[in-house]
Amino acid sequence: MVKVKICGLTRFEDAAVAIQSGADYLGFILYPPSPRAVSPDAVRSLVADLKSSLAEQFTRPDPPKLVGVFVNQSAADIANVLTTCDLDMAQLSGNEDGQEFADLMPNLIGRVYKAIRPASLADAIDLLDRFANFSSSAKPFTPSLLVDTPHQALYGGTGQAGDWGLAADIAALTPRLMLAGGLNPDNVAAAAQRVRPFAVDVAGGVEASPGVKNHSLVKAFIEQARRA
Repeated sequence: MVKVKICGLTRFEDAAVAIQSGADYLGFILYPPSPRAVSPDAVRSLVADLKSSLAEQFTRPDPPKLVGVFVNQSAADIANVLTTCDLDMAQLSGNEDGQEFADLMPNLIGRVYKAIRPASLADAIDLLDRFANFSSSAKPFTPSLLVDTPHQALYGGTGQAGDWGLAADIAALTPRLMLAGGLNPDNVAAAAQRVRPFAVDVAGGVEASPGVKNHSLVKAFIEQARRA
């Protein structure tokens, strides 16, 4: 069954609905230029409130995983935010140097995955060679990579659907691939059936406005992804 990440969360009520609706991953964007950005202090407070108010969700055998989304931050800074905010893993959505994480912060292996925006299968294979080593077979809940729609200026959140044929080719080469890019309740089932990803990721496709989720769309997205 495909797993679901609800990303760009900024409010307790939205995160709570995502968890109660069955989301496997909750994403918090720690990149100030993003319209869905939240500060580390806000994330720390939000996570504490979630784990206090929904304690039963976080003590079950398969609790939702909390993901910090970072752009071009150092391995040391990311490790510090994961610890202080009580997050499970990091999504690297910029132009990070994979070797820095492998060399300087080996304790992050299995807790970090890279978002890639390949323009071709050859481009994707090069990126796979550089970044798939972040994954760990000992932590099967961790995505190995996220594939997003390429854009000249933006690091994600474009709302534009990607090339599902290319994504399917990448998924065939990559266990635990997460698919993002222009997904919404109307197309997520078709995307999941075409690509066969490990997980799907949505932000803008379930929003009333940037950073504010439409709860009906969140529920519908998760339901449609599960049906796929």
